[in-house]
Amino acid sequence: MTVAIEVGSTNVYADLGYADAAQMQRKASLAAEIIRDIKARHLTPNAASELLAIDQTEISRITRGQFRGMSEVKMLELVAKLGPAGVQ
Repeated sequence: MTVAIEVGSTNVYADLGYADAAQMQRKASLAAEIIRDIKARHLTPNAASELLAIDQTEISRITRGQFRGMSEVKMLELVAKLGPAGVQ
């Protein structure tokens, strides 16, 4: 049995045909950074919500990869609020 393997690009959203693939890729990178920082600081959802001044539901959406409704600017603000990774 032969299995065909298709090599994709470096942007999964482009491979899936999204019109806003570049923006989605950037937002996915920002979400990953936010998640890493929250984990590195060992923040509970409540503590992360207070630090970032957003609802816990928004944090939950980001951690589940549901960030389409959040602007790139807002995500950059969250990264800035978290500051350098590992700093508490």
